[in-house]
Amino acid sequence: MKEIKAIIRKNKLTDVIIELKKVNDLPGITISEVKGFGKSQAEGAEHKIVDDLIEYVPKIKLEIVVNEDLVNIVVDTIQKTAHTGLPGDGKIYVYEIESVIKIRTNEKGESAI
Repeated sequence: MKEIKAIIRKNKLTDVIIELKKVNDLPGITISEVKGFGKSQAEGAEHKIVDDLIEYVPKIKLEIVVNEDLVNIVVDTIQKTAHTGLPGDGKIYVYEIESVIKIRTNEKGESAI
């Protein structure tokens, strides 16, 4: 099992979700509004937020846990749909998941996704 975390532009969220919903057997997505900055440290960003004299850029974080067979499909879908070619498009991270427990049923492992 893998967790895919993607930090994307806010204006790409709807497009990315529409495309991810087309992926068969996608177990679900957690979506969070976040803020941060990359190498440019938000200098020159159009929609930056200034908080206590620090500049941040608002972003969206997607978190998706999938079985191994869906990793490439999900990553490719996010990459293609979130891409603008401009600085600030975001990042995709893939992590190994040790275990998953479904709270409602106490299922464990891949069946809990």
